[in-house]
Amino acid sequence: MLHKTQGVVFKYFKYRDTSIIVKIFTREFGIQTYIVNGVRSKSARSRIALYQPLTLLDLVVYRKNGAEINRISEVKCNHPFQTLSTDIKKTSIAIFLAEILYKCVKEEEEDVSDLFDFIYHSIEMFDHINTGYENFHLQFLLKLARYLGFGLDSPEEHFLTVDPEELNILKTLVYNSYEEGIKISNAQRRALLDQIIRFYKVHVETLKEINSLQVLKEIL
Repeated sequence: MLHKTQGVVFKYFKYRDTSIIVKIFTREFGIQTYIVNGVRSKSARSRIALYQPLTLLDLVVYRKNGAEINRISEVKCNHPFQTLSTDIKKTSIAIFLAEILYKCVKEEEEDVSDLFDFIYHSIEMFDHINTGYENFHLQFLLKLARYLGFGLDSPEEHFLTVDPEELNILKTLVYNSYEEGIKISNAQRRALLDQIIRFYKVHVETLKEINSLQVLKEIL
């Protein structure tokens, strides 16, 4: 049976010579696994861009109860990125966040509309912000925690080892919108990211090694 839904690409894996297996977080069904045939062939090379990390899609998909892998009937990009795919800093942040989402969002989640809308609109906002976006990943992770069930209404209750200045920064990151610029040094940014990752690992058993973390730290 065919269904329309929106989706956010989390990750894809090469499959055979020209195909991929792609993990997409959908608004209607949560995380779904799809096989896409021929997308890596020379004649279809441009289509692989649809499955890059955090791409926002409009989908028509087949759904069969009990099937572990389904197929996509129609796909188009809902929000062609203006800066996220060309700015190396933004691209590095996107790859990092896609890895975190892939490892943190549970496949068995049923009502995911609020979580999906948060992720979807945050990515849209990230693409539009032209300055002061270097802290986006920190804000995103702090805000995401609430949707994953271990939210940060009071950062001081969860980050007992940070100094007062960093704690104030954490509070600002939690409560401010993405558009509000927050001045943070590179050293503070890296220290806060380490604290946030440690916080996540306490609550998410599947979050162990993060392959994209070192690259992100080098870029930022």
